[in-house]
Amino acid sequence: MKIAFIHPDLGIGGAERLIVDAALGLQRLGHTVHIYTSHHDPNHCFEETKDGTLTVRYVRPPLPRSLLGKGHILFAHLRQLHLTFHLLLSGQSSTYDVYLVDQLSTCIPFLREMAQKRVVFYGHFPDKLLADGPFIEGYTGIKRSLSIKGIYRIPMDWLEEITTRQADILLVNSNFTAGKFKTYFKTICHSPRVVYPGVDVDAYDDPHQHDRETVGDVYSPRPTLLSLNRFEKKKNAALAIEAFAQVCLHLTSQDKARGLNKLRLVIAGGYDPRLQDNIDTLNQLTRLCDKHTLTYCITPPISPSTTLIPEPDVMLLLNFTKAQRTWLLTSPTTLALLYTPANEHFGIIPIEGMISHLPVLACDSGGPTESIVDPSLSNTPPEARTGWLRPPTADPWSAAILEILRLSPEERRALGQRARHRAVTKFSSDAMAKSVQAALKEAVELGSVQGHLLYWFVITLSIFVLCIALWRY
Repeated sequence: MKIAFIHPDLGIGGAERLIVDAALGLQRLGHTVHIYTSHHDPNHCFEETKDGTLTVRYVRPPLPRSLLGKGHILFAHLRQLHLTFHLLLSGQSSTYDVYLVDQLSTCIPFLREMAQKRVVFYGHFPDKLLADGPFIEGYTGIKRSLSIKGIYRIPMDWLEEITTRQADILLVNSNFTAGKFKTYFKTICHSPRVVYPGVDVDAYDDPHQHDRETVGDVYSPRPTLLSLNRFEKKKNAALAIEAFAQVCLHLTSQDKARGLNKLRLVIAGGYDPRLQDNIDTLNQLTRLCDKHTLTYCITPPISPSTTLIPEPDVMLLLNFTKAQRTWLLTSPTTLALLYTPANEHFGIIPIEGMISHLPVLACDSGGPTESIVDPSLSNTPPEARTGWLRPPTADPWSAAILEILRLSPEERRALGQRARHRAVTKFSSDAMAKSVQAALKEAVELGSVQGHLLYWFVITLSIFVLCIALWRY
């Protein structure tokens, strides 16, 4: 099959990693894959998207991401419509057998009705549940106020639901997310199918493939706690620093004799200086280090005046390379992976840790409860443990970290083997690619889409929605 992916922003993140791995997996299965996107920065992307491994069609939009920091979702819709119509008017849209769309569903009716092709939509999480901040488990409903923002969100929420409903097949990343789609998108009759994101197992099979020179300042013989995620407030990397500070205070003389007095924390992830949330989050983390009298360094430095501190307690690694990520995950000095977001829709990073034989500590909500086996939260024997799930506060996290640090070599080895086996059998990129392939083939077998006037209705309604949204300004 010849497949086109439509993805809004091909940067560094979990959603982008999923798209890259799905495309790679489909290519290995013999398909042709092209990725269309409205943003692709060679200095802020996964290497496979810039080294020729994958074909990326970057269509630069004439629109900003926001206006004065407002209207992000409005401009996201507009930027995707620009990308979609560029594809439709280029004459290339009919050359593809099927489309895979993720994150934004705005383009689905246009691809179906104008290109007359089937569309599979991969939903990471309903945007309507994230409009007012991170989703909180136990949240029972959405109440839009009569404020301008409330009025602005009502048509946006409706547009998201009606366009998602147009997909021929709906995929989601976890049972947790599937439940939210069924609960909050009541007009969608067909149930979402769960296709877990996958990890390229081969990328973690050779822990010595990267030498000290390729990983740069990340290299250290010191015992390391690793936290991977974007520098965003909702990812809650502050929890890792708070827990780390407590761990340092509770190390015993026996712990220190084993070298844990030299323990360090590496917080690594995507950082985009265009995004105020990234800037604010980095500033918050440095202030937190100061509060706990922890030395830190930012790598690479964000300004010429940045002071480089040798052997800091905390390393803040911005936009790591593939070599650095792999080394951190597979290095024998890395003792645990800390995954700090609560109510995460799935969470690919714990799978990377499990593939790498690492003990993983995550929050006891959302997708990680499906990937990590913690006997304290399930009816499984203690010897089935593949990680730890704890409430997102410093006390239980520091206690769990100390438990991980005090594992015997035999316990650590056995846990790592169980974790990797679970990750390989349930969450490999090959398993994901085969599931996505099956959905795409099924969509193609539905036959061609007969064009009718529905898309004119969608166009008119979209203009109406955008006009209401613009009223905010």
